[in-house]
Amino acid sequence: MKLAFVVPWFGTGIPGGAETACRLTASKLREAGVPVEVLTTCIREFRSDWSENHHRPGMETCAGVSVRRFPVARRDEEAFQAVNGRLMAGLPITAAEEALFFREMIRCEELTEYIRVHRDEYGFLFLPYLFSTTYWGALACPEHAVLVPCLHDEGYAYLPGFQRIFGQARGVIFHSKAEMELARRLYQMRPDAPALLGGGIDTQVRGNGACFQRKHGLGPYLLYAGRKDQGKNVPLLVKYFCDYKHIYANQLKLVLIGDGKVTIPAGHENDVVDLGFVDDADKQDAYAGALALCQPSLNESFSIVLLEAWAAGTPALVHEHCGPTRDHCQASNGGLYFSSFLDFVGCLEYLVETPDKARRMGRNGREYVARNYAWDQVVGKYQRALQMWGFKF
Repeated sequence: MKLAFVVPWFGTGIPGGAETACRLTASKLREAGVPVEVLTTCIREFRSDWSENHHRPGMETCAGVSVRRFPVARRDEEAFQAVNGRLMAGLPITAAEEALFFREMIRCEELTEYIRVHRDEYGFLFLPYLFSTTYWGALACPEHAVLVPCLHDEGYAYLPGFQRIFGQARGVIFHSKAEMELARRLYQMRPDAPALLGGGIDTQVRGNGACFQRKHGLGPYLLYAGRKDQGKNVPLLVKYFCDYKHIYANQLKLVLIGDGKVTIPAGHENDVVDLGFVDDADKQDAYAGALALCQPSLNESFSIVLLEAWAAGTPALVHEHCGPTRDHCQASNGGLYFSSFLDFVGCLEYLVETPDKARRMGRNGREYVARNYAWDQVVGKYQRALQMWGFKF
């Protein structure tokens, strides 16, 4: 039997937490001796046209892992976006609209058929939950399906179709306690299906913060790392920081790294520095040199960037209303959290004015990551959970 990760797209240099978690976990399990394969589409990435076959169908090796790609068919994007817009706005949809949502999201019938025909040859790990590759694939092999949902409290999570696949799945892997508690509220799962395994972080990487500052001409800075869009609450972070700069005329800057674009308010072009997508070495240096990493997102199931920053010894500032990141801060004593502009200002000033305490929080975060999320621990948890669910590799 082989272990197959089923994802909508796969490759190196693709932004996104679920995408990174899949690539790294597949690679680490393969290194531990588990026969691993990735089943995916020919779509390049999330921001691409989901009707376009960027990659060639068939087998290839990517990041050391065998990847089997399947072509996608033309979809009715206009009809899909009409339903998707209602879900994003928190509006109800009909059963017919839900069926259209799953049908016209990603059309990759060859992938689903491959899973159905070969279901007894694999244990399948599907991630993330909300894509049709997970929905149709999990329905094709419920006894061999393990979900890695990366679940958020959002309109998609309440669709009846997800009730069905969570209820049938042989296993469900969660990255955080808050994510697992949300799933327990929303779905009826098999008694032995839920498993809290977390995710793996490279605890041996050490960046050079001074090098990053010299390279980009920076003094002290607050860092955001990740996709720059409304879904990650980045516009709020930019607004809060610019409003903070109206009050405190210090040298602190907000540095943004990652995919996407954000509007910088007029007059604050020197306060907010958008470096765009950077390579892994530059990202590690950015973590190491920051006053703190700010993760303002409300929709996180784990937050790899938060834990990567802690592995670099950097404290964190997160949104109070995001359960997983707030829980990380409380469990580690490695960061602060805010729910309003005044909270944000107070937290930022605490970090600026008490550098010894900020460094102590960073050390707490590093110890927390090493204790709970080092790769050898996480790989062992995966192996034990898969064995418990009856998968023999």
